[in-house]
Amino acid sequence: MKKSTTGLLLGSALVVGLSGCASSGGQSSMSSDSGDKAWYQTPFVCGLAGGLIGGGIGYATSGESDEDDGAALGGVAGATAGALLCSDYSSRVGDSDGDGVPDDRDQCPGTPAGVAVDANGCPLDTDGDGVPDYKDECPGTPAGVEVNASGCPLDSDGDGVPDYMDQCPNTPAGAEVNALGCEDDVVLEDVNFEFDSAKLTANAEQILNGVADKLRGNENVRVRLEGHTDSVGSDAYNKDLSQRRANSVKEYLASRGIAESRMQAIGYGEEQPIATNETEAGRAKNRRVELGEWEQ
Repeated sequence: MKKSTTGLLLGSALVVGLSGCASSGGQSSMSSDSGDKAWYQTPFVCGLAGGLIGGGIGYATSGESDEDDGAALGGVAGATAGALLCSDYSSRVGDSDGDGVPDDRDQCPGTPAGVAVDANGCPLDTDGDGVPDYKDECPGTPAGVEVNASGCPLDSDGDGVPDYMDQCPNTPAGAEVNALGCEDDVVLEDVNFEFDSAKLTANAEQILNGVADKLRGNENVRVRLEGHTDSVGSDAYNKDLSQRRANSVKEYLASRGIAESRMQAIGYGEEQPIATNETEAGRAKNRRVELGEWEQ
C-alpha cells in the first residue's frame, strides 16, 4: 500500500476516533454532575491514541529520508489534538459572587463578599427564621417563632417581652411589666374546675396549654400559681380546696413540660377576695387562679 494511502486512512481514523471520544466525553459531562468519564474518554488515553495515530500519519506522509522526523512531529501533533479534544471544560464555569459555588449551581447569585453560604450558594440561616445569619440581629430564635426583618421575635405591645413569651399581650404602652410581660399577677380567665372539685374542665386545660407554650419559651422565669375561693363554706375547707386547685394547675403544667421546680402552688382560700361575696357575680370573680412571677 502506498504511503499516501496509508496516511489518508490513518488521518481519517484520527478524526473519526477522537471526535467520537470528544463527543462522548461532552455528553458524559452534561449528563453527570460527578464529571466521571469512561477510561477511553480521558485526556491521557485520547492523547496516547492521538500520538500513535499522528505518528503513523507523519511516518506515512514523509519521504524516505525524513521518516523519523515525520513520525515524531506527527506523534506530538496527534497527542496534543487528542488530549485537547477529550479535555473537560465544565470546571471553567465562573463564580461571579466568589462564594465558592459555580454560577451554574448557584441558587442565590450576588451574595455579598465574605458571607458564608450553603451548598446551593445561599447565605446560611442557622435558626431557620427566614433571615440570613449575616443580617440576623437575634440568632438562635426558637423554631416557629415569628420574627421581624432583623430576625428578632415580634413584641407587638413593645413591653420588652417577645410575643411568644408574653402572658399579657396588649399591655398599655409604657407600662412596667414583670418577666411574664404582665403589670401584676394575672387572673387566668376561664381556668375553672368541676363543682366542689379540683378537677380541671376541658376548657381550662386548653387555656393552660397556651400558658405552658409561653412558659416553655420563657424558660428562665419561675411562677406562682395561686388558688382562691369565695366565702361559701368554712375557712379550713376553702383553704384546702384552693390548695388542691393550685396543685392541680401545677400538675397539669408539669404534664405539658414545665419543670415543677419552676412553679410554686399556694392556696389562699377566701383570704384575698377581689370582689364582694354578697352577690353571685362577686363570688364568681373570687373563685379564681392567678399566675404571677415567683421571685426569691
